[in-house]
Amino acid sequence: MAQLLAGKIAAITGGATGIGRAIALEYLRQGARVAVNHFDDRASAAHFHTLQAEAGDALCANLIAVAGDVADPATASSLVAHTVARWGRLDIFVSNAGICEFASFLSTAPALWQAHLQTNLSGAFYAVQAAATQMAAQSPQGGSIIGVSSVSALVGGAQQCHYTPTKAGVLSLMQSAACALGRSGIRCNALLPGTVRTQLNEADLQDEAKRAYMEGRIPLGRLGAPADLAGPAVFLASELSAYVWCGWARGWPGVIQVWEELFEAEAGQRWTWESRIGCEEEAMASVG
Repeated sequence: MAQLLAGKIAAITGGATGIGRAIALEYLRQGARVAVNHFDDRASAAHFHTLQAEAGDALCANLIAVAGDVADPATASSLVAHTVARWGRLDIFVSNAGICEFASFLSTAPALWQAHLQTNLSGAFYAVQAAATQMAAQSPQGGSIIGVSSVSALVGGAQQCHYTPTKAGVLSLMQSAACALGRSGIRCNALLPGTVRTQLNEADLQDEAKRAYMEGRIPLGRLGAPADLAGPAVFLASELSAYVWCGWARGWPGVIQVWEELFEAEAGQRWTWESRIGCEEEAMASVG
């Protein structure tokens, strides 16, 4: 089978664990060279070493790590610079790094809010801006930028008042970036996964009653796995989605929605098109 990303250069924030890790592995299998950002600590470095082992010797030559905290603007610049220094350009960028700590709204401390805001939204802004700057300057221009948002950006969650606004911001960032960068050949899209079992919610899902409730409201009858997001991420990075931009793929409960926005400068008119595939769900008051 032909590799969908053969010869492409990719960088992924938060790529040593969870969804980012699954995307990195599939990108490698599809022929891409991949730079993975992870937090600069021993635990994250250990996760990267296990990623190397899982990728195997044949693919490790196409995998590098760039440590740093995405909340620091310098981390995004460093990730892009190391990627380009190693392989000459940047074709694909996945802004995936994020945190989620469940908490009651009334007891959420300012420090917890700031941590989520700086990592999830400011970190995404810095990362997307750094990637886009490189993609606009290189020759040939262009590339694909994917922001990992969340279905929580659309429906909210009682224990996520400090988290859901940041993921809504990521979705909005990708929509606006698509409009700003399209003329440079840069496509921007978002992934909105539902409940995916990762290290972020492992402790929360130890509650058997809550896990059963979550699984029961999903038509497929199971929670998502990080690998479930790898396929959509490959599609959005590949030429198969060459005319998909300003869109978002929602992984809960199996709906893909794509928005295209076309602007006419002289008339100042705007059109929006929406395509839906899958099943529609009843409105949910909370995913927390």
